[in-house]
Amino acid sequence: MQTFLIVWVGQVVSLLGTKLTEFALGFWILDQTYQDTGAITQFALTILFMYLPKVIISPLAGVLVDRWNRRFTMIMSDLGTGLITLAILALVWTNNLAVWQIYLALIASSSLNAFQQPAYTASISQLVPAKNFIRANGMVQASFAIAKIASPAIAGLLMHRFGLKTILCIDASTFGIAILTLISVKFPDFKRYRKRTKVVNQVIADAVDGWNYIVLRPGLLRLVSFIAISYFTMGMIEVVLWPLLYQPGSTTQLGFVLSVGGCGMLVGSVLMSVWSGPRNRVKAIIGFVGLQGLIVLIGGLNISPVILAFGIFGYLFSQPIIVSCNQAIWQSKVPSRLQGRVFALQQTLERSLAICAYLLAGPLVDNVLNPLMSEGGVVAQIIGKVINTGMGQGVTLLLVILGVINLIVVAIAYREPRLRYLEQELPDHNQFENTAKTRVA
Repeated sequence: MQTFLIVWVGQVVSLLGTKLTEFALGFWILDQTYQDTGAITQFALTILFMYLPKVIISPLAGVLVDRWNRRFTMIMSDLGTGLITLAILALVWTNNLAVWQIYLALIASSSLNAFQQPAYTASISQLVPAKNFIRANGMVQASFAIAKIASPAIAGLLMHRFGLKTILCIDASTFGIAILTLISVKFPDFKRYRKRTKVVNQVIADAVDGWNYIVLRPGLLRLVSFIAISYFTMGMIEVVLWPLLYQPGSTTQLGFVLSVGGCGMLVGSVLMSVWSGPRNRVKAIIGFVGLQGLIVLIGGLNISPVILAFGIFGYLFSQPIIVSCNQAIWQSKVPSRLQGRVFALQQTLERSLAICAYLLAGPLVDNVLNPLMSEGGVVAQIIGKVINTGMGQGVTLLLVILGVINLIVVAIAYREPRLRYLEQELPDHNQFENTAKTRVA
């Protein structure tokens, strides 16, 4: 556990630097595009390019992570991302930064993260006893929460006083700290999965192995489908939240609401770090996704910075509980030698609908919902007494729709026995391994 703690500290520092840069670049793009046109599509592309390459590359990356040294994979990924940050810094320093260059940088860093994330996730089962899986996953979620709390406030202050250059310098240095922590520790050996001689055949066959492992277990397939739908609604919210809170030239309102949301995520993460988790993890996942849907529905019916802050607090409080329980199920049901490829495919399937959300959110709000909700519009006259109308209020209608979708999916999921009884029907992988050892002995 001590080795994991050292690695975790380095990753927390690195993640904080990354989130500082993401906040600063996101605000920079809104300043360049949204305040003139009121359209959110270009900002939606920013989020799309943060995740799309990772989703595409992750199945291949997971196969390779099972063959590579996971510590070395994390080091090289952090090094590459740090160099990308330095490249953006050079463009800012020479006054040549453009939106399309940020898109390219996001594509490159997302591609590297496709290797780093499954290596980091799979290393938990190497470094942590099985009884502490939920706590370790809670700590990983806590690192995201810490970054969500600190980065909006810190980045807003630094942007106001020193500008984008300072934030990029800090980000580059945090990658150096993460690399040093990884260099300073050794990971225990694990049995790497090797089966065929030709590399191309290995990659294809192993990716198929990961796919078959999920498909042949109906409970896991239903779980990944349920989580994917929840990520779809989250992806839509992620796109529209920033423009909804954006104020030209000021990061105060945006930073405040995002920091409050980060506090909710931290509370949920700390809870999971000190608690071994609920007895029935699947029911906990379903219940907290339902809570998120209710929060989104209420938020859409009553938009204000204060309501949004409380809503995001509750929404992000639920997220680390959902993620920790979900990942603990996968870590206990998938053998260690297969975890890289299975986890990468799992994350790809879960994030696939989020990618669709990033693609759809901008055009849907700009071209459909905003015109429908404009003052004097047909829809505005029908539901205007329930939902605020006027410029930009297509977002509020979208939030109501997303909340309803979440609640419907939760009701369906709870009535699905293969999902509800997943943990009872599918034995943990260590039970098979212990049985095999006993038979050999």
